Amino acid sequence: MIQENKTGLGIMAGIGAGALWGLVFLAPALLPAFQPLELSVGRYLAYGLIAAALIAPAWRRLLRTLTWREWRALVWLSLTGNIVYYVLLASAVQTGGVAMTSMVIGLLPLVVTVVGSRERHAVPLSKLIPSLLLSAGGLACISWQSLAAPGHASWLGLLCALAALLSWTVYAVGNRRWLGQLRAVSAQEWNLLTGVVTGAVALLLAIPVSMAATGQHGATAWLRFTGVVMGVALLCSVVGNGLWNHASRLLPLTMVGQMIVFEFLFALLYGYVWEQRWPTPVEAAAAMLLLAGVLACALAHRVEQPAAAVCP
Repeated sequence: MIQENKTGLGIMAGIGAGALWGLVFLAPALLPAFQPLELSVGRYLAYGLIAAALIAPAWRRLLRTLTWREWRALVWLSLTGNIVYYVLLASAVQTGGVAMTSMVIGLLPLVVTVVGSRERHAVPLSKLIPSLLLSAGGLACISWQSLAAPGHASWLGLLCALAALLSWTVYAVGNRRWLGQLRAVSAQEWNLLTGVVTGAVALLLAIPVSMAATGQHGATAWLRFTGVVMGVALLCSVVGNGLWNHASRLLPLTMVGQMIVFEFLFALLYGYVWEQRWPTPVEAAAAMLLLAGVLACALAHRVEQPAAAVCP
């Protein structure tokens, strides 16, 4: 019963994180005049400031608890899961569109679950072949959509989206493993520490980025920029990442991978509402194939659950 409660709470946290993370895909569309690096630096400076304020009461205790090894891991996670990932994501949205980017990122559940299958007592890779084939079909539909678009912008967007997929996969797996090792640090404290380190990295990039942007944007544009990046930092990074860390701590990696599909679903929903259109037949086919792949992967995981549960 306790395990079932933990699983239920983990799934709810994963759904909540996906609903908030889906908003990330709208930020580049709301600020088309700003470069992806500007969006990334602005968002993570705001994330760092909010995280520093929230974690201040526990700062001294955490300094005594964490070693240099944990701090290095935080730097690596900040780059792969935040700075680098968001630059690639924003580039993909601005050059390839919200729908295409969100569908490529929709492969994350499969990729993370496949990586998780290498862990002890996890679903063997042979059980995931149907989901691999379905997801490959979804990616083929996305590539075909990009080929049909005029110019090279869609190809660039597709490449950026695939690079973002790789970057965040590295983050998701590494973050899950660190959360499994750390018991003196809560899931939300680890999220806030990641925010502080991410803000410090963003601060190093802020000076050259601000110098390059001088005179390019008016006061109104900067005011809108501040409002958007603060909102994204609070909702997506502080709250969304906190929910994701709770899900990562409560669920095995193979099940955590399935939770990422909610980011994809909400991003598609927000994207179509923003663009005021229905999905094209190719986009609908890609979405259905990706969802079918995730469902097949979830069913394979469910089959193995009883056998895994008896293992210590």
